[in-house]
Amino acid sequence: MLNRRLFLQMSGASLAATLAASGVAFAGAPTDSRFVFIFLRGGLDGLHALIPYADSDFQRLRPRLAPGAEDRLDLDGYFALHAALGGLMPLWQAGELALIPAATTRYRNRSHFDGQNLLENGTARPFGARDGWLSRAILGLNAGDRRLGLTLGPSLPLILQGGAPVQAWTNAQLPDLDEDFLTRLAIVYRDDPLFATALGNAANSPEPMMGANPPDNGFLLSATAAADLLSRAEGPRIAVMDLNGWDTHANQTGRLRGLMNLLAQGILTLREGLGAEWSRTVVMVASEFGRTAAENGAGGTDHGTGGLALLAGGAVRGGRILGDWPGLSPTALNDERDVRAVNAYEAIFKSVLIGHLGLDPGYAERVVFPDSGGLEPFTGLLRV
Repeated sequence: MLNRRLFLQMSGASLAATLAASGVAFAGAPTDSRFVFIFLRGGLDGLHALIPYADSDFQRLRPRLAPGAEDRLDLDGYFALHAALGGLMPLWQAGELALIPAATTRYRNRSHFDGQNLLENGTARPFGARDGWLSRAILGLNAGDRRLGLTLGPSLPLILQGGAPVQAWTNAQLPDLDEDFLTRLAIVYRDDPLFATALGNAANSPEPMMGANPPDNGFLLSATAAADLLSRAEGPRIAVMDLNGWDTHANQTGRLRGLMNLLAQGILTLREGLGAEWSRTVVMVASEFGRTAAENGAGGTDHGTGGLALLAGGAVRGGRILGDWPGLSPTALNDERDVRAVNAYEAIFKSVLIGHLGLDPGYAERVVFPDSGGLEPFTGLLRV
């Protein structure tokens, strides 16, 4: 098993040999810019991470769940960053962190599986393509066979599946089971009475599936590996990482505290490991959808619509909250329950692909995000 200490001790020569053995092409890369996408699977509650604390409707909707003053780091007098993400405040102050509320894909239903699939396939509907939009984008960037893409984890996510060859890195240890995996398992075996009963008993046991301090599951080690590989001239340029566990129907406050702290540590690990290449990097964090504007009776929130996009990196024109904000009044909510999604992930992705990585705009419209002509690339996101 490759543990953290062993990885950090690997010399540049041995790592280069590992890359060569994996069949990496060392031809010149079409771009020197770096892009890391961190997929928060489960549905991040954007209102808990970027808190509209000055909105009276927020306090009305979340009388018990709204973070108190001790958990808020003010950004502009209206929004605050949750203190569990406080490690990112130096990036905000340096203009290397931007936040876009009320954001999601074109998906408007509330299924994890459909929402994740649509976000990864890049079309306007779940299962609208068998390959991933980022794989198609890499093909458009790369005229040769250089492996520009990198996946961190035990399997190749849909977003990178397709015709573009990618590198893969994984920690040898198996991750702990989390609530997202168990939910998938329940759906697959929903017609098996014996299994359904056993899973239900486990889910309702006094021992929680996930505590206030979730296990790392290799996320920080993956961030270390991603930074090391992306920082190399002969290495990849684009990486995808997953962080699970964001489906917070219950006990949200404690669970999100641990997860957001872990996310912040991962982003800081990327910054430290990328070194000088951080100035040419965009890290984007997104989830398949947001959550209900109102708290539920179990100390959590349910599946919603509008969520949050977080962007970090030296190439980000940050220190700002970007995009439109619909507010939380009863008439502003989607279906009278969710944050209305007025900022499109696809528009943000286009901005990164075109303005940061240099992808042809026409190719992005026709191939990467088909039928998305009405979603113009997000403006003002990148440093010129």
